[in-house]
Amino acid sequence: MSDALERLIGFDPFGEMSSPRRYLLLDVFAEAPLEGNQLAVFADGRGLDARTMQSVARELKLSETVFFLPPEAGGDARVRIFTPSAELPFAGHPVLGSAVVLAGALGRDTVVLETASGPVSIKLEPGAGRVRSGEMAQPLPSWERFGAADELLGALGVERSRLPVEEYRNGPRHIMVALDSEQQVASLDPDLRAVSWIAGEAGVSCFAGGAGRFKSRMFAPGLGVNEDPATGSAAGPLAVHCARHGESSFGERIEIRQGGEIGRPSLLQARAVGSSEALESVLVGGTTVMLARGEMFLD
Repeated sequence: MSDALERLIGFDPFGEMSSPRRYLLLDVFAEAPLEGNQLAVFADGRGLDARTMQSVARELKLSETVFFLPPEAGGDARVRIFTPSAELPFAGHPVLGSAVVLAGALGRDTVVLETASGPVSIKLEPGAGRVRSGEMAQPLPSWERFGAADELLGALGVERSRLPVEEYRNGPRHIMVALDSEQQVASLDPDLRAVSWIAGEAGVSCFAGGAGRFKSRMFAPGLGVNEDPATGSAAGPLAVHCARHGESSFGERIEIRQGGEIGRPSLLQARAVGSSEALESVLVGGTTVMLARGEMFLD
């Protein structure tokens, strides 16, 4: 090994600086490391204001960054969730990934996280270590027809949606667009500026499939995420949408694959329990891989 490389390996530009903010880097809804949706989890967000949290998320440029805070409503911990450009009241892969971290620290299989959309219960498979699967009970979504469907289809570059274009809200907003084939989903090349103008801060989920297996791509340029590798908060509404319109059945667990077009293949599982008139629960699960750890100096 060269002298320069030896010196570089031992180089510490921070010296004796104190109070670093420690964080973990996770891959959520992943079948292997370096897949799924990336997530940064800061174990201690105390003393950071929203502006600083937003700046950290913008610096990291991941789909979402999470900050843990003490609970306020009887949960195990409170979380704040930021995309590079906005705070979200709830998001799927940040909640699942954060739950894996917290459950590991507590040595438990079930945790409750307080989000701005309310408490979310997450059940983890028994075990420990860097790879762990779990399932969350998401906030029940509301839904309505999306008023600018024709304009949105034009921005996506498609002629029609097989099902009604509807907007779901479970904290964040998600617009569902059903296409004719998985190949059509894969070949999408949307006008992201137009999508942002039409959809605002809603995510647009374009999907196709059947027999319990679907392919999805989600575009959210209005939130600073041009395309998301895995969207847990959209997986639940997608399961509801498919069950409501006969693409699957209530109570059936569906498999959703996402992210392949941007080099981050992801696997999500979701099921909607109940009926259109009486939705009982929406459950979304997958596997999380703890990949790396780091420190950030914000003093």
